[in-house]
Amino acid sequence: MRGLEGFLGTWRIEREILHGDGSSARFEGIAEWRAAGEGADYVERGELVMGQGRFAAERRYRWDRELRVFFGDGRFFHQVPAEGGEAAHWCDPDQYDVSYDFSRWPEWQARWQVRGPRKDYVMVSRYLPLGQAKL
Repeated sequence: MRGLEGFLGTWRIEREILHGDGSSARFEGIAEWRAAGEGADYVERGELVMGQGRFAAERRYRWDRELRVFFGDGRFFHQVPAEGGEAAHWCDPDQYDVSYDFSRWPEWQARWQVRGPRKDYVMVSRYLPLGQAKL
């Protein structure tokens, strides 16, 4: 991995969400890292498809040069391991564990396992630089 500059640009994102109760959802869209100050603004936009229908969806984060990820309000979320690997975030009362796989860079994925009294799901997001073939 090269650091933050390796993420800058526009990516196709495909996400599968598998809930502990057997239900599932899918998200497809665009993820973009835009250089801003000493870091980058991350924005993803697309369509979430689940049992209740199709919905427009958007998510935003702030990344710094050390690959630390922050929520929009400035709270720390987690740090992405530059070479891939695990990170975690405790959001009381739920635990978020992630594994980043950069072994096929520039194609890569993040696999989240979320567990707690309020949440139980696995979410796999696959990223591909825009303009390349679909995953």
